[in-house]
Amino acid sequence: MKPNFDAVLNALRSLNRPDIKIKDLKVFDGGKISLGLLTRDATAKETVEKALKAIANVTEVAVTVDAPAAGATATGAPSTRMTGIPGVANIIAVSSGKGGVGKSTVSVNLATSLALEGYKVGLLDADIYGPNIPTMMGVTENPKLYMDPAKGEMFVPPVSHGVRVMSMGFLLEGDQPVIWRGPMLHNILNQFCTRVDWGALDYLILDLPPGTGDVQLSLAQMLPLTGTVIVTTPQEVALQDVRKALHMWEKVKVPVIGVVENMSYFKGDDGKQYNIFGQGGGDMLAKKFNTKLLAQMPLVMLVREGGDEGKPIVVKALESESATKFRELARKVATEVQNATGDKPIEIGQF
Repeated sequence: MKPNFDAVLNALRSLNRPDIKIKDLKVFDGGKISLGLLTRDATAKETVEKALKAIANVTEVAVTVDAPAAGATATGAPSTRMTGIPGVANIIAVSSGKGGVGKSTVSVNLATSLALEGYKVGLLDADIYGPNIPTMMGVTENPKLYMDPAKGEMFVPPVSHGVRVMSMGFLLEGDQPVIWRGPMLHNILNQFCTRVDWGALDYLILDLPPGTGDVQLSLAQMLPLTGTVIVTTPQEVALQDVRKALHMWEKVKVPVIGVVENMSYFKGDDGKQYNIFGQGGGDMLAKKFNTKLLAQMPLVMLVREGGDEGKPIVVKALESESATKFRELARKVATEVQNATGDKPIEIGQF
């Protein structure tokens, strides 16, 4: 028997201790629970251990404690670091550093593929200025709202293709633009993490905007990202920006899971393969940064059509080459995460 993940969450919520922040919460096969605490209270560890050990089928509780630094951060700004989203086991950022390389296409197909593999998955559209994920996932309903006695108003993300989806696009009307500076971006990202009831997830996929700006830095500050998947095309113009993004992730100490080379080639009606955007760029990038080339995705019209229709290629054309490659990508990402985090967490939702 395995501990019920919801029971673990309820036990932590019942403590009603806003001074204790939870990070890296995981429930493992065999009844072990591991988590980290961010608190200055010396008795917090004992309090949390007692609450969790009272849950049925719990055999071991491993708790680590870190004390938050007093005052301001190194930049002089007050620290707003969050240390995890309750119930979310792994947070994967999909990043590019360059626009137009198909990062959102990779995000929606990776998230949907993980759901098809049986995982509980969420997809957060962190591209605040260009929120395309609702269209690409075919979401036609807005998030529902309810009032939580402790947290206040909470969003319940709609589900499409087995994936829970949240986006700024739900909060805008028509072609209304977002005209915000950095502090406003930070605030909405914070709300997407704290005011959205994601439930129990194996993976939360973050679709990031291009570049190395406020959104990337805010999320790296707020969340303990499990890692990032880097998307590029083979051409040097794209690689120049992607290399900058990789250096950024190194500086903020977020692990790079691997590289996806998108639009790698096009297969013509004559059966020949054409390397429209060059060749070998993704492989060179992976070797330079000592990471893995996870996939080379073809340039296919069906993929574009699926994005416009709200049907990711892994749903629209399950037997296609692109769908097969995205499913393989999802398995590789799951394997890399499992290897990096140690023991395999329980498959949430099997209780």
